[in-house]
Amino acid sequence: MSDLLRAPAEIKYAEELDWLESIDDNPKPFSWRLSPKMVRLFILGSERADGLDREITQKWFGDRSFVERSIVTLASDRGLLLIGDPGTGKSWLAELLAAAISRNSTLVVQGTAGTTEDHVKYSWNVSMVIAKGQSRESMIPSPIMTAMEAGAIGRFEELTRSTSDVQDALISILSEKYISVPELGGGEGDDNIVFAKPGFSVIATANSRDRGVNDLSSALKRRFNFVRIPVVTNKKSEAEIVRFRTEELLRRHSIELDVPPTLLDVLLQSFADLRASAAAAGSDDEKLESALSTAEQIGVLEDAVLHGNFFGERALSARTLAASLVGSLTRREPEDLAILNKYLHGVVEPRSKEEGGSWPEFLEGGRDAIATLS
Repeated sequence: MSDLLRAPAEIKYAEELDWLESIDDNPKPFSWRLSPKMVRLFILGSERADGLDREITQKWFGDRSFVERSIVTLASDRGLLLIGDPGTGKSWLAELLAAAISRNSTLVVQGTAGTTEDHVKYSWNVSMVIAKGQSRESMIPSPIMTAMEAGAIGRFEELTRSTSDVQDALISILSEKYISVPELGGGEGDDNIVFAKPGFSVIATANSRDRGVNDLSSALKRRFNFVRIPVVTNKKSEAEIVRFRTEELLRRHSIELDVPPTLLDVLLQSFADLRASAAAAGSDDEKLESALSTAEQIGVLEDAVLHGNFFGERALSARTLAASLVGSLTRREPEDLAILNKYLHGVVEPRSKEEGGSWPEFLEGGRDAIATLS
């Protein structure tokens, strides 16, 4: 795993998955590697009441009912659609579910404006077709078709960014559970239909901010169970997510650097302040272009940690954290800089005088960063 830039969940947590599989005596649907109970335990982590001989780390932080509903959906014959704002952990939850159920989370189609029906069904190896003609050997199966043949979980990221033709290709797959390959002929004995094996399902994700880009048809909606993942607003839960992800980063880079709880509180409070300001804004021009998601919060902290390790005193400072926040959240100039400058003067400056602590240094670092970018 050390030679992979980012190991998929089934490799990263292979030891945990192997151990859970070895002790799992609960009934498993279809070809699942773990039972629904163990899938939930793998994702949400173990508790003392579980009575296990080892601890299972919590990997996704959110309401357990979302995880349970997702698992139940995948045990049925319906697809699962995880929908929510950017940075709410939809893709991470989808990856964990696929890893626990199929031990393969890499059968992924990425939805974009350029995604075609071939990406959902199949395409052809042109050189093999020229040499030997169209056959199963010269066909290139899509990740979804591969999942069908293996009885595994296929994933479709950002479904609403794909065109209606691509979305329509999913309808027959989700309802009929097969893909027809007319190029292979229709005579008796011809292998021109690929049937899904038991255990096959699709986990799709959709960004709620993409509504109106390529809305799902009612026919496709009926073939999915929707699980809406809300933005994390609980400060304790968000702190756990940020700390978990940052610790992973530190381990990956072999960095020995502490994140002081006081600076984590400064980061969390800053994002809470900026979200409140965005909610009260009268127009989009008065809002940061950033979604101010938990994922972006993690990005700010990672940037500050790496900067402090490589160019600082191998320590995280409030000044570096402020510079990373300004640099990461400035997408438009001068609009975003003006919003951040207003926040520093109107909120951070009074707080630094009243509370002290890390806020004065944070204020100074933010001002310097804005002056540099202006």
